[in-house]
Amino acid sequence: MIFKKYTQIISILVIVSSIYLGFFSIMPNATLKKEVPLTEFSSERALVHLKQIAEKPHFTGSPAHEFVVDYIKTAFEKMGLEVEIQEQMAINKKWRAATRAKNIIARIKGKEKGKGLLLLTHYDSNPHSSLGASDAGSGVVTILEGVRAFLATGTQPKNDIYICITDAEELGLLGANAFVNHHPWAKNVGLVLNFEARGSGGPSYMLLETNGGNKKLIEAFNEAHTPYPVANSLMYSIYKMLPNDTDLTVFREEGDISGFNFAFIGDHFDYHTVQDSFSRLDINTFKHQASYLMPLLNYFSSHAVEDFKSDTDYVYFNVPYLGLIFYPFSFVTPIFIGCVFLFLVLLFMGISKKVLSFSGILKGFIPFIFSLAFSVLLAIYGWKLVLKIHPQYNDILHGFTYNGYYYIALFAFLTLTICFWIYKKYIQKYTYYDLIIAPIFFWLLLNGGIAFYLKGASFFILPPLVLLVMLAITIFSDKKEGSVMLFTLLSVPVLALFAPLVKMFPVGLGLKMLAISTFFTVMLFGVLIPVVHQYKNKNLMFKLMLFGSVLTLVLATSFSGYNEERREPNSILYMLDTTTSEAYWTSYNTKVDSFTVQFLGENPLPGSFDDNTTASKYNTGIKWHQKAEIKTFDLPSIQIASDTIVGESRTIQMQIESLRSANRIEMLTKTPIQFKSFKVNGVAIPNNGTDFVFSVQKGTVMSYFMTAPHELIEIEFSVAKEQQLSFDFLEAKYDLFENPQFKIKPRTPVMMPMPFVLNDATVIKTSINL
Repeated sequence: MIFKKYTQIISILVIVSSIYLGFFSIMPNATLKKEVPLTEFSSERALVHLKQIAEKPHFTGSPAHEFVVDYIKTAFEKMGLEVEIQEQMAINKKWRAATRAKNIIARIKGKEKGKGLLLLTHYDSNPHSSLGASDAGSGVVTILEGVRAFLATGTQPKNDIYICITDAEELGLLGANAFVNHHPWAKNVGLVLNFEARGSGGPSYMLLETNGGNKKLIEAFNEAHTPYPVANSLMYSIYKMLPNDTDLTVFREEGDISGFNFAFIGDHFDYHTVQDSFSRLDINTFKHQASYLMPLLNYFSSHAVEDFKSDTDYVYFNVPYLGLIFYPFSFVTPIFIGCVFLFLVLLFMGISKKVLSFSGILKGFIPFIFSLAFSVLLAIYGWKLVLKIHPQYNDILHGFTYNGYYYIALFAFLTLTICFWIYKKYIQKYTYYDLIIAPIFFWLLLNGGIAFYLKGASFFILPPLVLLVMLAITIFSDKKEGSVMLFTLLSVPVLALFAPLVKMFPVGLGLKMLAISTFFTVMLFGVLIPVVHQYKNKNLMFKLMLFGSVLTLVLATSFSGYNEERREPNSILYMLDTTTSEAYWTSYNTKVDSFTVQFLGENPLPGSFDDNTTASKYNTGIKWHQKAEIKTFDLPSIQIASDTIVGESRTIQMQIESLRSANRIEMLTKTPIQFKSFKVNGVAIPNNGTDFVFSVQKGTVMSYFMTAPHELIEIEFSVAKEQQLSFDFLEAKYDLFENPQFKIKPRTPVMMPMPFVLNDATVIKTSINL
């Protein structure tokens, strides 16, 4: 009797616990152990390295860059490894970024000949202010400590174990390009384990990359028994939607080498900023990242890594405490058809037994459709309203604000409030078994699209399966009520598996994806209809959701401002146009603040002074400009070494030198150009059998990042002889605050340089016509 009296409360607690389980059971405990045997991985020992590596920004070409190279090299040498510094000119075809990269390479010799395992990450931080603790200092120290612990066991691996800590990943995966295309060891690599980060917290996801089926990779990963696997076959599809790749992409695309990415994306607001510091890296997250390495290193050091090609793909997903569940793509369509058949049979039997009614079923579609429509529209237009109220959010270019987690919770609570409000009169009039037909239908409809177009998400079949079980129990049971606890328990795996998706999409892709969160919230509410329908006090749930909405709105609003822990990003550039003999201050910010006002004034001019300027990673153009006093600089030297026409082709060789030792030179075009060939310092962009190696409609042709003073850049390219050529060169140096010609009031402690854009630099624009 006591249990029955508190059934609703117990059910709610089970639901909340299931959601909590889905979010927090997938990561290790953050406790650091002082005494760890030398043969085991120690997070504390690893973090000693990280504190040194992430002390200063160490982007390619910076003074701290050399310190980090020497530090990592020395750390491996202390383990008894022979370390090579591969210095190689590299250029990326996709972005045409180029530099002379310095990779740190070592090898643990195996007992047998054959393909080896590669441990991969990068050590450079993003230009120009990122400290790079998470991205990817965390990967560097994971490998450092993992290799040390492995060597301490005295075990000689069966296969060679290669280590490559790449340079210039942030500039366009250039270190990986240098290794794959220019180092002889690349041909001996059979599998890659790559460690990355796109934030400073949250779970570390496994994202595999392969040019074929994933069957053998998933089976091997499962056999290694990593303790906290977080992965599903939908994630790689989401990963491909992101505006960036990883070093592993180069291995897959250019070396046909498969591998695993391990990356965390939580606390995305720290990504590529000065806040990507040692102190802000979540220890729990770091331990999760490290938990992948040792089991996989031990497993692949004694198992063949030569043959991971497969024609078979697996659907896979992790379940808390159960690990990885997987099955072949060939099961997807039969399972879906079986569920549809079972649905139709149960529908027929329910109507025949007069458990279900046509009227109730049809009326049950109304609240579900309205809940979906209202919630998705609320998210789309609600977020636009939030941006109107808080325009400062537009300056967080990747789209995830410091209070982003509160907004995810806010829209989830608002969605559930809408659901309970819309369903209120329908729950009073109709049975839960009539009302769950609509959620089953929509879940099956979603799975129908998945079965034919996105098989990796086929584990979405679990919710309709659970609903069909609930429907079957109801149809064949004499007692239609009193099953609240049974149905609550049946919903546990669905909530544990799918509730994290409500958070994952906006965290990974920005808060503009809140509509996906609200969609999944309504779909999960549909799974709980048989439960909430049987609650005695249904109005309590509406009040709880409304209270949650108000509370999270208050919290989100309270944390909408900036402070020393949540810094305001802003940007400023001094741009000297040598063609017009004019100078400008420019900014990517949406509004003038107390820092940028000293350059732009109270009434700056909107947009850019020129339509051919460098854009941000997220295609954010210059928002404001203002005329500035012309300063004196050593102008770059741009010389045409040769200009020849042979047949239908025109080949030009030019030499560029920065006389003021700038950090980067960007070559842009105002008119469309098709390049037949393109070389930078003797290294060509590969031509894959097409007439043109690449084409540019307008904008960046090539970006070169300097690694030495007065570095000479030699560019050679071929175009059609009738091609019109007009180039702008932007020479940028991150010296705005050090240049004695400027007297600048520094940023306040609540500000930081905006990431993803050229910032805090003096830029000289030079134009040439050929």
